[in-house]
Amino acid sequence: MPKWSNIFSMLNPPNSLSFLRAPLALLFIIENTTLRLVIVILAMLSDCVDGYLARRYHFTSRFGAILDPMMDKFFVYVTLSVLLFEGQIASWQAATMLSRDFFLFLFLSYLGITGAWRNLEVKAIRWGKVTTAAQFIVLIALVLKISFPPQLYYLFILFGCFAFVELLLFKKRASSV
Repeated sequence: MPKWSNIFSMLNPPNSLSFLRAPLALLFIIENTTLRLVIVILAMLSDCVDGYLARRYHFTSRFGAILDPMMDKFFVYVTLSVLLFEGQIASWQAATMLSRDFFLFLFLSYLGITGAWRNLEVKAIRWGKVTTAAQFIVLIALVLKISFPPQLYYLFILFGCFAFVELLLFKKRASSV
């Protein structure tokens, strides 16, 4: 039986902000431009503030380090699915925006096969943050129906490649310590 103190410690302010992105994503289903803009901005702000609070007030934990990017992905997946269903984006656009996660899957598969995941510290990487920020910016543009050259979507593939290389280098440094 889980201890209540463990459950409550997981519901600290930074983790609560991360969890907030799940209902925000579900509210994105409501087809209202102003509401959607507020939702994306709130999700962006919660993503920025949760990490700051965790570091500033020593709420950092392995659970929080996993929860934060998981909630980012959930938010982006749901919002892109809604936009795709509504015909506001093409499937190739959604796929390029999610390409970083393909590279992340490759890296996690490598860790799983080698068993190296047991000793690896869960930590945000620079290109992961860049990709998430770019995803939020594109979501704002899509909500506001601001068009931009389709070629910009291919930057997400490049970001994914950079994230993959950064993860490999991080793993290599962690292994040599």
